[in-house]
Amino acid sequence: MYPGAWSGKYPDKPAIVMADTGRTLTYAELEERSLRLANWFREIGLQPGAHVAMIAENRTEIIEAYWAALRSGTFITVVNCHLTPRESSYIIHDCDAEVVLISAELESAAELHAHCADVAHRVQVGGVPGTLDGARHYDEILAGSSAEKPAYEPRGDDMLYSSGTTGNPKGILPALKEQPVEDENVPLVQLFTQLYGFDENTVYLSPAPLYHAAPIRFVMTTHSRGGTVVVMPKFDPEQALSYIQGYGVTHSQWVPTMFVRLLKLPEEVRAGYDVSTLRAAIHAAAPCPVEVKQRMIEWWGPIVHEYYAATEANGLTVINSEEALRKPGSVGRDGLMGIVHICDELGTELPTGEVGTIYFEKAEGTEPFVYYKDERKTLGTRHPEHPGWTTTGDLGYLDEDRFLYMAERKSFLIITGGVNIYPQEVENELALHPDVRDVAVIGEKHEELGEIAVAYIEVEDHVKPGDDLSAEIREWLAPRLARFKIPRRFEYIDRIPRTPTGKLVKRKLTAVSA
Repeated sequence: MYPGAWSGKYPDKPAIVMADTGRTLTYAELEERSLRLANWFREIGLQPGAHVAMIAENRTEIIEAYWAALRSGTFITVVNCHLTPRESSYIIHDCDAEVVLISAELESAAELHAHCADVAHRVQVGGVPGTLDGARHYDEILAGSSAEKPAYEPRGDDMLYSSGTTGNPKGILPALKEQPVEDENVPLVQLFTQLYGFDENTVYLSPAPLYHAAPIRFVMTTHSRGGTVVVMPKFDPEQALSYIQGYGVTHSQWVPTMFVRLLKLPEEVRAGYDVSTLRAAIHAAAPCPVEVKQRMIEWWGPIVHEYYAATEANGLTVINSEEALRKPGSVGRDGLMGIVHICDELGTELPTGEVGTIYFEKAEGTEPFVYYKDERKTLGTRHPEHPGWTTTGDLGYLDEDRFLYMAERKSFLIITGGVNIYPQEVENELALHPDVRDVAVIGEKHEELGEIAVAYIEVEDHVKPGDDLSAEIREWLAPRLARFKIPRRFEYIDRIPRTPTGKLVKRKLTAVSA
């Protein structure tokens, strides 16, 4: 299904609502605008398998362009709008974009546009026409393009980039299938529908950036099922609650840091909003502290769901609220999209309870992912004896019931005086401190102990960082962590470096501490 399937049935139904302004795009408008853009792609000669890139803040045009790609057989790469122009330019050129769409509202728009002077077709989105010299304006293109639906619209796909927490990000190339955009046989849509009950009555709140895989794919699922998408320009915890109440939100997708910020709202603020319309609150992208999840379930009820997956979409585990309370810390069981195998460094499968590399055995009828133009990196994800088993490098273990638990990556492990410290365990406790907005723990070289644990802390606005706060935090941690796990030093910084999906970019902290 796609917007055209619903525009005939519900032409005036809101397909997209911008949460802050209430600006609405109906199904009829989404159908026409995405069709006009897709026809322009065809008009300028884009063939199925060609690449389009877009960089913008959360706005309706991202979703229009996404559907235009999906109905023209092209690949679309939505770029993180918080990257520097140089970083963005790397992705735009690496994906071989023949078209780049740039929001004129971005602070770096002009510089980014200059970096993309060699891209064949440059499009300015929003702003006064002519702001980006030499680029055609998005509205002008739509006004001059046909709204006539072709007899056949081949289905395209996204080609998103990994978060790039180490080195340059990698483009993840899916295999295009010969199928029309109307074809309902789209595994991801079918899976989300099965798991979370997306349907015509769904009102999906997207509090996260649309350039990340999970938010944009949940948006597409909502539209495939005829629901309404409510887009937040950026996340704010109290505003999110007000939108849930005001728009009657039924489904939403979060990252754990959002849960932490929601729970830190004063009790009277949280109690002042009605969230009873929620049927599924889905979270992923980063480990969620057990206490945080338990408190969210207490507050919102047994509607909290977690899944573990990657942008590479090589596998999936899922866990519901009841299972999470019974198996605290687990990210769920496999079977819906691939089978989990835990292996050592040589590829030997490990027994229950032992930590190793997480491999997914591909599901029937699927093809392993490929990193675009990087055969070496692609080969590095394959199991040495089972090419159909792939990994993104995460570590974990299975229990006796095949529930998966994540473990710290070896590169993040801190060994102090011969004793292992897992930063995630320390971060989970510190995240619950009322004065801590965000935190990251890394290892720093030490002449005597080899390494020591150092906590980098972003404090709440009303808090004054310093030695007094550090002493108070140490005292607060004492009953919660063994003494050797408590960081030897606390550093206070303006912002913890994270990808917009919540993943910590520890290499940036390492650079700070060097």
